[in-house]
Amino acid sequence: MLRLRKKQHLVYLLCVWCLVVDLSKAEAEESEGGPMEKTEQTALYSTIQGFVGDSWNGSFLYPDPCGWTPIQGVTCDMYDDHWYVTALSFGTVQENSLACADVPVIRPQLFELKHLKSLSIYSCFTSPNRYLASISDEKWLDLSKSLERLEIRSNPGLIGELPSVITNLTNLQSLVVLENQLAGPLPGNLGKLTRLRRLVLSGNKFTGRVPEVFGLTSLLILDLSRNFLSGSLPLSVGGLNSLLKLDVSNNYLEGKLPRELQSLKNLTLLDLRNNRFSGGITKEIQEMSSLVELVLSNNRLAGDLTGIEWRHLKNLVVLDLSNTGLTGEIPGSILELKKLRFLGLSNNNLGGKLIPQMETEMPSLSALYVNGNNISGELEFSGKFYERMGRRLGVWGNPNLCYNGDKIKNLPFGVNQCKRVKADKY
Repeated sequence: MLRLRKKQHLVYLLCVWCLVVDLSKAEAEESEGGPMEKTEQTALYSTIQGFVGDSWNGSFLYPDPCGWTPIQGVTCDMYDDHWYVTALSFGTVQENSLACADVPVIRPQLFELKHLKSLSIYSCFTSPNRYLASISDEKWLDLSKSLERLEIRSNPGLIGELPSVITNLTNLQSLVVLENQLAGPLPGNLGKLTRLRRLVLSGNKFTGRVPEVFGLTSLLILDLSRNFLSGSLPLSVGGLNSLLKLDVSNNYLEGKLPRELQSLKNLTLLDLRNNRFSGGITKEIQEMSSLVELVLSNNRLAGDLTGIEWRHLKNLVVLDLSNTGLTGEIPGSILELKKLRFLGLSNNNLGGKLIPQMETEMPSLSALYVNGNNISGELEFSGKFYERMGRRLGVWGNPNLCYNGDKIKNLPFGVNQCKRVKADKY
């Protein structure tokens, strides 16, 4: 009996030992299943320390930076059975981004991450510096085969010019340089980035002309707004056949609206507000039937609205032509815009009457601004229309305009009641 118990105990110990060996082997195999090369890990750690500070050392990570405890703001992928960094996100734009130190530094090791596809830097550089301009061309070129997305947002301390070598990153699909303090001319060879789908360079201090954009046939979004760009809009913009959104607002652009814009058959947003364009609203704009938002306010366009066949722009939801020097009358054909919600015609020289059929023929209209014109006569809208529009009805600043009706609850602001003419008594 004693011998049997010893035998059973021995078998139990043997089973436990086998189980421990199998678990250890499994853990070893799992940890070795996707190791990171030492050079890649060193480059990654140094890059992170440059942005977040030397106090970060990654010692808490096991078994590697891309294993069971991945690093915040770091994305990895497998290549040839090894982990490589494919995306880095610094700043607070996302919950999983790494927070930047008070004085971050872009270390050269960043450019040793040979599989890096995406780099995002948000609100890191607050003290004036020239980090982008100080990085050598050779370093940027090290990312030319891999980088597809570069986003540098909200860095008020980032000054200097946008390095022209960035146009050699020919795999870029998204280039977003938004709300920094970068200045100087835009790189003249942006057309080399033929794979770009999004180009956003707004909210900086860029000067000079808008460069030619030949070759950017895959571009969906072009946003150069809120800079100090001057000169005319290049005719090559008309060749951006895939473009959905074109925004060059808040610059100093001038000249006529290019007729070539009519070639943008997929465009849904055209925003040219706050520039110095002139020469009237080109008739060719009616060929852009896909437009949803057309914003041309605060330009020197002049001319009238009668030459446009508005029925071709039946998808328009927003039409803003305020302060553009328009003359003549509001054409009845504008009633064809059945989807229109916002109509801005304020601060022009428009005359004639305000079309009462806007109330019934434009069922989506919820904001109408014709203030600051020479519109005259009597407003013939119903009380329900005034109630629906509320403060979104701007008709003040038209001295010869009046309304009638004593029981209207929502009186149009800045308009007097029409005077009643009394019959002469004999």
